[in-house]
Amino acid sequence: MRDLRAPLVCLIAALALSGCMGRTSPVAGDPAFDPMAYGQPSFAGPVAYAEPAPTREAYNLGPGDRLRVVVYGQEGLTNSYAIDAAGAITMPLIGSVPARGRTPAGLAAEITARLRNGFIREPSVAVEIESYRPFFILGEVQAPGQYPYVPNMTVESAVAIAGGFSPRARRDEVTLTHTDASGAGRFVAPLGTPIGPGDTVFVGERWF
Repeated sequence: MRDLRAPLVCLIAALALSGCMGRTSPVAGDPAFDPMAYGQPSFAGPVAYAEPAPTREAYNLGPGDRLRVVVYGQEGLTNSYAIDAAGAITMPLIGSVPARGRTPAGLAAEITARLRNGFIREPSVAVEIESYRPFFILGEVQAPGQYPYVPNMTVESAVAIAGGFSPRARRDEVTLTHTDASGAGRFVAPLGTPIGPGDTVFVGERWF
C-alpha cells in the first residue's frame, strides 16, 4: 500500500498544480473583474458634462464715455479724452478718431494705425475706460433722471440709486432699453437683470 500511495499523492499534486497554472488573474475587461475591490470607481451610464459659463461680451464705446489713451514714450499724446456726441475723440496729430461702437482694443488699434502713417515709426497704444457714460431711469421712481454708471449694476441697484420705487410702481419687472453694436433693443426684465452704460430703465405703473 505504501508503494502505491506515493505515486497517487504525486498525481493529485500534479493535477492541482496544472489547474492553478491554467487560471488567469483578473484584468480590466474581464467580466469577473470588480473595480471597486481595487479602490477604483465604477461608472455606470453616460457621463454628464456641465456647459461652460457664458462670457461677458466686449464693451462697445459710445458718447459720454471718458477714456485714458496712453501712447508709450509720447507724453504729448497721452491724455484723457471724452467721446463727443458724434461718437469720436480728437487727438493731436491725427485729429478726429471714430470711437462709437468700437471696443477699447479696437480703438487702440485704429490710433496705432493712424500714428504709424507718417507720425511715429512703431507706436504702442493702450486705451482704458476712465468713466462710463451714464444710465437713465424713468417712470415710477422717487428721483428719475440720469446717473453715473457703476460696473456690475442691476435694475434693482439702479432703482435704489434713484431713491426707490414710488407708491404706484410695478415692483416685479421693468422695461429695459439696451444699445450695443447690433443696435437698440427693448425688453421686459426682472429686477436682477444686469444693465450697461447708456441703458434706459423704465419703471411702469401697477394696475390696482
